[in-house]
Amino acid sequence: MPDSSIDTRRRFLRFLAASPALASFPSPLGKRSSILRFLASLEEGAQPEITKPDQALNVMDFEPLARKALPPAHWGYLATGVDGDASIQANREGFQQLEIRSRRLINVETLDTSVNLLGTKWATPIFLSPVSSMKAFHPDGEVAVARAARTKGHLQILSTVGTSSVEEVSDARGGPVWQQLYPTDVWEVTRSIVKRAESAGSPVLVLTVDLQNDSNRETQERFVRIDSRECSNCHDRSSFQGYVSRKPAFDHLDVSKVTGLHLTSMNWDFVKKLKDSTSMKLVVKGIVTREDSQLAVEHGVDGIIVSNHGGRAEETLRSTIECLPEVVQGANGKIPVMIDSGFRRGTDVFKALALGATAVGVGRPPAWGLAAFGQPGVEAVLTILRRETEQIMRQAGTPTIASITKASVTDRPR
Repeated sequence: MPDSSIDTRRRFLRFLAASPALASFPSPLGKRSSILRFLASLEEGAQPEITKPDQALNVMDFEPLARKALPPAHWGYLATGVDGDASIQANREGFQQLEIRSRRLINVETLDTSVNLLGTKWATPIFLSPVSSMKAFHPDGEVAVARAARTKGHLQILSTVGTSSVEEVSDARGGPVWQQLYPTDVWEVTRSIVKRAESAGSPVLVLTVDLQNDSNRETQERFVRIDSRECSNCHDRSSFQGYVSRKPAFDHLDVSKVTGLHLTSMNWDFVKKLKDSTSMKLVVKGIVTREDSQLAVEHGVDGIIVSNHGGRAEETLRSTIECLPEVVQGANGKIPVMIDSGFRRGTDVFKALALGATAVGVGRPPAWGLAAFGQPGVEAVLTILRRETEQIMRQAGTPTIASITKASVTDRPR
């Protein structure tokens, strides 16, 4: 029997949200949309707890489950942005600035969601962005994510500081994964990581360029301070050697001279050096401007990922969906442009495809699903995102990815 007080509150909130009087309601929350979000947050407490992954209505349903499942420090690491976390919020708000233009009387009985990406055909444009230290969220870590990617047919990118090796992940995926690269400040170490990924069959190297130094992750630090566990029992934060001691990409490497993952002197000459050192294709992740997109093309990069590290690299207050059009313009159709950071809905994916993205990455949602339910949770997240993407494709009258064009969206009046 449902709790009558919960039912009463839910009916009242729905009545209030639908009321015309709300439009002129004087509130310190400001806009109607803010009030609606506030009411929705109140109603969240009335929702029954999800006990199985297939009970989730959207990927956000996994977030509170992940928070409940994880120790404070691990949750803080997953949830954090930088400074006041405003760029995380900006990533979400950016999608609200675009409206979808739906066409009618188009046969959408059969959909083709496949994309061709650097020589490989994928059944979906949704890929798994690199997320580090996945065993902090579930004992099976990146291997569970790889098994989910295999089951659902998604591209997976493995983090340099993943807690499973590229060989393990490729085996679980049933095929090679892309290797993300933090280059460190010692070339010999960088080259060894690259060669190992190449030997494991990785066809693409993804150089991340949006973390030049440590970022001010206040949310992470706040949760660390309330975690009563002794974290040094599992990992050592006091030195680089201690930090990578549980990161298989650095196994058997001499890291005594490495002072950090991020090469602050990195420039386009380094990109050329890296490209010349491997037969893998090279994608640069973290490009957010037209100028850098043009330079990427000029320097022979094979692809771009528009990314702000999920709002955890710098507090720019600029969403990746807002950056996407100028990056696409800079690439001028010569190389594929992918994107991640803040994607939570099929409509988000649709909007990015409409603005010229070839593929769309998700990071936190699969990690939420992993923390909550392991591999089945990751699979459920991917299922929901694909279902929502297919739903909006049908509603918008776009039966193929190619039919999603710039004309499919319009700027929302401000």
